Amino acid sequence: MRRYGKHTDEDDIRSRPNRKGTRPRTTIRPKHEDAAEGMVLTVDRGRLTCLVDGRTVMAMKARELGRKAAVVGDRVSLVGDMSGKKDTLARIVRIEPRRSVLRRTADDDDPFERVVVANADQLAVVTALADPEPRPRLIDRCLVAAYDGGLEPLLVLTKSDLAPPSALLELYGALDIPYVVTSREELYDGNAADRVREFLAGRTTAFVGHSGVGKTTLVNALVPEERRRLTGDVNAVTGRGRHTTTSALALPLGGAEGWVIDTPGVRSFGLNHVDPSRVINAFPDLVPGTEQCPRACSHDEPECALDAWVAEGHADPARLYSLRRLLATRERREGD
Repeated sequence: MRRYGKHTDEDDIRSRPNRKGTRPRTTIRPKHEDAAEGMVLTVDRGRLTCLVDGRTVMAMKARELGRKAAVVGDRVSLVGDMSGKKDTLARIVRIEPRRSVLRRTADDDDPFERVVVANADQLAVVTALADPEPRPRLIDRCLVAAYDGGLEPLLVLTKSDLAPPSALLELYGALDIPYVVTSREELYDGNAADRVREFLAGRTTAFVGHSGVGKTTLVNALVPEERRRLTGDVNAVTGRGRHTTTSALALPLGGAEGWVIDTPGVRSFGLNHVDPSRVINAFPDLVPGTEQCPRACSHDEPECALDAWVAEGHADPARLYSLRRLLATRERREGD
C-alpha cells in the first residue's frame, strides 16, 4: 500500500524513465571531422540542394545548428548519404563563415533581416530603360545593400532600343560602377549574354531586378539549359506564360569559371538592417575625411566633416552627393 503526505519516501514516487527531459543532456557535440564540403545551390521548404564533389546532393539542416539557416551560396559541411541518388538525404552540420552577404528586410519598418545570398563577389542590378520604366530609388537600395554586404555592384541596362541610357548612366557616373547596355534583340539572340559574361568570369554574381526587366531571360542565356536541370524544376509559369524565378538558384557559368545566382524578382528592398558606417567603406576617397566627424555621424548633417574635406579638394563633390543620396534612400520609401 502506497503512502502519501509527509510519510512518502522515494520508493513511492512513480517515474517514466524514457520521458522527455529525464535524461541528462550533454553539451558535447560531434566534431564531424570526416564531413564533406559542399555549396548550397538552392533551398526549397527545408530541403537544400548542395554541390558535393561534382554531384548534387539533397540535404537538410542538422538539429544541432539550431536556428542558424543556410542560404544559397553558403559553403557547408555535410555528413550522411551523399551518393546523390533519389530519395537519399544528407545532413548539413556546419555553415562556414561568410565572406559577403546580400541582405534585405521586407520593408524599412521590419526589424527581421533576411540573408538572400551568401559569398557572392558582385551584385548585378538588372533594369530596363523602358517598359517598365527605370526605378532609380530601387537601384539605389540595391547598391546600398551591395556596399553594406561586401559585394561589388554591376549595372545591366536592358531594352536600349526603347530609350537611351545616357540619363541613367549620368545619375550613377560618380560611383564608377561598371555597366553593360543591351537591347531586346541582343537579349534574345545571345549577344547580351556574351557581353555580360565578360564581367562574370571567375566570380560569383547574384542577379537582382524587378519583374519584366529581362533578368531571368538573361540568366537563361548565360547558363545552358541542360545545367539548369541539375537542380530540378525550381521555376514556375505564372501570369500569361511568363517564366519567372520563384526561389534563389546558383548555377555554374557556362563556358567560364564562375557562378550565376538568379534571385526572385523584387518589388521592394527594405534597408532596416543597414549600418551607414559600412556604406561609407565603399567610398575609399571619402573615408579619410570622416576622421573629424562627430561620433555616430550620419554623414548628412551640419557637423559632418566631409563637407570641409571635399571643399579642400580631397574628393569630387559628386562623390559626396552620391554617398548622401544612397544613405538618404534608407530614410525614404520606394514610392516617396
